[in-house]
Amino acid sequence: MTITLSAADWWALFVHFLSLSLMAVGGAITTAPDMHRYLVNTRHWLSEDQFTSSISIAQAAPGPNVLFVGLMGWNVGMNAGGGPSRGWQAYSLALLGLVIAMGGMLLPSGILTYAATRWAHKNRELRAVRAFKTGMAPLVIGLLLTTGWVLTTAHDQPARDWRLWVLTAVITVVVWRTRVHLLWLIGIGAVLGMAGLI
Repeated sequence: MTITLSAADWWALFVHFLSLSLMAVGGAITTAPDMHRYLVNTRHWLSEDQFTSSISIAQAAPGPNVLFVGLMGWNVGMNAGGGPSRGWQAYSLALLGLVIAMGGMLLPSGILTYAATRWAHKNRELRAVRAFKTGMAPLVIGLLLTTGWVLTTAHDQPARDWRLWVLTAVITVVVWRTRVHLLWLIGIGAVLGMAGLI
């Protein structure tokens, strides 16, 4: 996939991630539906496969799951550079995309989180602070469910993807009922996938 990005497009990408950063109440993953709308459907800077792969790789990798934002920026830059075959120019644009996306996502939310956490800790006994914490839980759950829905629509052929659906349901129940660490279950899924069982 090859795209052309002007300086205004790079700025728009940065500003979009700046705005998403302020909505990332339950983490960056909760803004994935809007990232999909913007990067895949509206701007056509990423393919469907690049979008879902960015999230899947970041979720399976150790470390913070916000890495998917960097991978999306990397892919946008790589597409703007004409792909890996274009050499150092493509890789430099990919690195630029990574920095723009991650900077836009981390800068406002990091500053806001630091300031709000300090204030909330000092005022943790106030009724308003307790009410805010209680009220945010349903919002975060709703955003996570929306993200799950967007990722699921990429596998909408039950005849072909039924094993993946069953594995997802089993992992969901196991995590919910036993609190088993999710990375362990992802490892099991990867082993089953390599064995051709899913």
